[in-house]
Amino acid sequence: MKRIFAPCLVVFCAFAVCLFGAASSFAQASSAPAAAPAAPVKNPVSASLRMLLPGRAKNTVGAIDAMPADKFSYKPTPDQMSFAHLVIHITETNNGLCAKVGDVPAPKVDELKETDSKDKLLAAAKASFDFCTDALSKMDDSKLGDSVEFFGGHQFPRAWGALVLSGTWADHYGAAAMYLRLNGILPPSAQPKK
Repeated sequence: MKRIFAPCLVVFCAFAVCLFGAASSFAQASSAPAAAPAAPVKNPVSASLRMLLPGRAKNTVGAIDAMPADKFSYKPTPDQMSFAHLVIHITETNNGLCAKVGDVPAPKVDELKETDSKDKLLAAAKASFDFCTDALSKMDDSKLGDSVEFFGGHQFPRAWGALVLSGTWADHYGAAAMYLRLNGILPPSAQPKK
């Protein structure tokens, strides 16, 4: 039962964080004065990824930074990954998916270990979001139908990778936020407005 409950809790928490963020953004947008209808967006998928990225990067890097260095080995349950492992997973996922989606080579990076310092893991996560910013700045929607090898040698349209990338940003932040809350720390998106 514990093995089923823990992953379900992670998914629920990630969903709740995403839903709250979307509702908060909608509420802010709906309270703004009505603007003139916008012109159609050229390259709507790549433009949308670029719009999502800064907020996702800010919150995720902020969550990593908020976790005390002595808690990077923390696991909610013995079967779950440590916080350090989550940071490594975030970094590797960003580098791999942003390269595939942006149709650019993945960066050459040193292999990270769970025993690496908080500073090293935090710097690697920041660098992965910087890489995504650069890779997605070169992206347009004309290649979204291209077949690309993703996980395990399976071919998918590049658009599939873009959707997965967007979902992983939300999932990863949701997981990091849960780890913080389990340690009595408010995640960045829950901090009081200044």
